[in-house]
Amino acid sequence: MKDKGRFGRYGGIYVPETLMPAVEELEKAFNRYKNNKKFKKELDHLLKEYVGRPTPLTFCTSLSKKLGCKIYLKREDLAHTGAHKINNALGQALLAKYIGKTRIIAETGAGQHGVATATAAAKLGMECEIYMGTIDIERQKLNVFRMQLLGAKVNPVNTGGKTLKDAINDALRDWTANVQTTHYLLGSVLGPHPYPEMVAHFQSIIGKETREQILKIENRLPTAIVACVGGGSNAIGIFREFLKDKEVNLIGVEAGGLGIKTGKHAARFADEKLGRLGILHGTMTYILQDKFGQIYNTHSISAGLDYSAIGPEHSNLRDLKRAQYEFATDKETMEAVQLLSQEEGIIPALESAHAIAHTIKLSKKMKKEDIVVINLSGRGDKDMTTIAKELKFK
Repeated sequence: MKDKGRFGRYGGIYVPETLMPAVEELEKAFNRYKNNKKFKKELDHLLKEYVGRPTPLTFCTSLSKKLGCKIYLKREDLAHTGAHKINNALGQALLAKYIGKTRIIAETGAGQHGVATATAAAKLGMECEIYMGTIDIERQKLNVFRMQLLGAKVNPVNTGGKTLKDAINDALRDWTANVQTTHYLLGSVLGPHPYPEMVAHFQSIIGKETREQILKIENRLPTAIVACVGGGSNAIGIFREFLKDKEVNLIGVEAGGLGIKTGKHAARFADEKLGRLGILHGTMTYILQDKFGQIYNTHSISAGLDYSAIGPEHSNLRDLKRAQYEFATDKETMEAVQLLSQEEGIIPALESAHAIAHTIKLSKKMKKEDIVVINLSGRGDKDMTTIAKELKFK
């Protein structure tokens, strides 16, 4: 990362003047505490004793046999609250407490970041409010109930597309009005600097554990690492540790929705007509937008990938050809949910199932000895209503 929060030409700080003091305060705090011994000791203790890290690297016996190569799952679904989001939520909430903030706000789509934030706030004794689009509230009711039980106030967002983009808009308005007491706990590698770098830092534990685990098990690095990409925090979290290992293929999987040609998707890179450089929520990156520059409403069966922009570091990794980006459709994703559930007894989150869906396609090019690590970013409990509806369960 060069210059002020830049990944190549992407990233930066694009916020109103009223937010600049808060952004600058956060950057100074992050730089001060990220390597502070006391801060690191407290966060490491929470991650180990509260979150349950390290999460396992699970070999998929049946799936490997079926697909014809070695498949491992990095089990972020087994972390406390059921997804990788808790790594960043605890890191940021602890940092906020260190600099004297008493209130936490956050946006959420799939609800996992909202649950993780509410959990961190409860653990650290802080006030918490979550912004969530009404469409996402309807399809993620279980997580809404979890947030409320944890003591958080859930604010419905009924503007725009009523999903993640709109929840971020309202969270930013709140932060602007309450910067003295409030920390905005952004959930992905998005937003103005230092958020993309800070979130990646707190999520990088995924890749560090994966590297140690795969070398211990296989005595070599994987052939490929596959992760779903909305904003892209789980993907950056596992990719970062392997960026210098050119022999490891890094593959991010976007939400193909109903298909690229339909326009009902969230594939920023795959749609060359709608996906292009722009600025959204404080950062410069690839964004789905119409010919007039208006932000395009996205679609995905998974609430967590239903977002118009992608993290700036992902845009840079694509330019550098260090990572490649594919997509999986809603239909392929549902087939992947069934496959992993029935072959391995593991029900994945719909977001994570996009990575499994692409791995099914990728395996056709793989040899028996090749190793694929899938970052299973979350579990599917939250998605059972959607899954049951799609599969017509009675």
